[in-house]
Amino acid sequence: MSTPQFQGGGRPSLRQALRQSPPLLWAGLYFFCLLSGYYVLRPVREAMAASSDLQTVFPPSLIAWFAGHGIALQDFVLQFLFTCVFLIMLVLQPLYGALVSRYPRRVFLPVVYGFFIVTLLGFYLLFNSNVPGRGMAFFFWVMVFNLFAVAVFWSFMADVFSNAQARAYYGYIGAAGTIGAFLGPILTASLVQRVGIANLMLVSAGFLCVCLVCIWRLRLWAVAREQQAQLVSGETPMGGSVLDGLKLIAREPLLRWLAAMVVFGVGVGTLLYNEQASIVRRLYTDPAASTAFFSRVDLAVNALTLVLQLGLTRWLLSRFGIAPALLIPGFAIIAGFSVLAASPLPVMVAIVQVTTRASEFALGKPARETIYTRVDRQWRYKAGAAIDTVVYRGADLSFTWLHKGLSLFGSSVVFIGGVAAAVIMTASAFGVLREEKKLPVERSE
Repeated sequence: MSTPQFQGGGRPSLRQALRQSPPLLWAGLYFFCLLSGYYVLRPVREAMAASSDLQTVFPPSLIAWFAGHGIALQDFVLQFLFTCVFLIMLVLQPLYGALVSRYPRRVFLPVVYGFFIVTLLGFYLLFNSNVPGRGMAFFFWVMVFNLFAVAVFWSFMADVFSNAQARAYYGYIGAAGTIGAFLGPILTASLVQRVGIANLMLVSAGFLCVCLVCIWRLRLWAVAREQQAQLVSGETPMGGSVLDGLKLIAREPLLRWLAAMVVFGVGVGTLLYNEQASIVRRLYTDPAASTAFFSRVDLAVNALTLVLQLGLTRWLLSRFGIAPALLIPGFAIIAGFSVLAASPLPVMVAIVQVTTRASEFALGKPARETIYTRVDRQWRYKAGAAIDTVVYRGADLSFTWLHKGLSLFGSSVVFIGGVAAAVIMTASAFGVLREEKKLPVERSE
């Protein structure tokens, strides 16, 4: 199988891009199905987190334990959930590190997605039987799925595409994912009240099965590219320690700046997410109604993301490199949170939520991922995954508890804290850009 050919510097149309690089179609289908499957489930997760009915979310024994210790669990729902998610990530990261160290790509990629498909079938049974505590378990699962499945996707794309191709094509791949992210909430909003939450698990599992087919097809091009460019083969185990990812982050300045950027980027999102959840908890008491609300927010995010990806992302990355795409989200978030600090109206929270998430998905994330096409596989599959899982959820946990403290002083103080986090995130982006200039134009091993 021939490898995709592309000479950087241009901005090919979609038709030209598909002719130049046949794997682009499979990569787009892969990301489309991955985000469709996730966004079918995301509104369910949001509804669980914002539910005012503790019996829907937590097992009776846990509710009784908190009550017996004089703690009102309903006041610490998100803090408890995010703390548990972080602890779960600490356990799973070494397991993932062992998987990618000891097994070749053709083994660990299907294993990751196969695990998520099987567990979705388990959640179908839990929701169909109304098992107490299903909401908490599902919240944990979706948070893990979101990070690991997407992190593995982008690491794999760096095996398939060169840096020049990534700058030209990642906008298209991201747009395909955004279209999938459009479809997911539409399916959820139209189906949830007719077929129930349990059957949404089967819909998501179907999308992930298509992802497995895409992985099988794309692996052929990854192997061909590695052979042609004389790169280290992904068909052999990487070896090394299960904690290599965290060690690399501690040792390499570029990875440290990337980690800092992710921490404070997550921070502004978490502060906004928690404030929005508080509002929804007050306005909606029915899980289906809150699920429909979150699906509408997701649709707005995805609409703006798609416009940016098709009209701005490819142009910026191809013509100017990653600098504008990394910096624009930071400045947009600073402006948005400054407005919220002055006027924290519910409608403004929703607007800034849409703008913040869309700029991250359309600009920040693709720009960061192009960097991984220029480094070796240890950085991508281990350090990159560690940043996207343990570091990400550690930031989630820290800012969830920070929100609890800031919220005691009102919404304006929460958003002032968000401005500070956004400033540090933007400063970290400058650090990333300084270190990124030291990398080779293309990966050399």
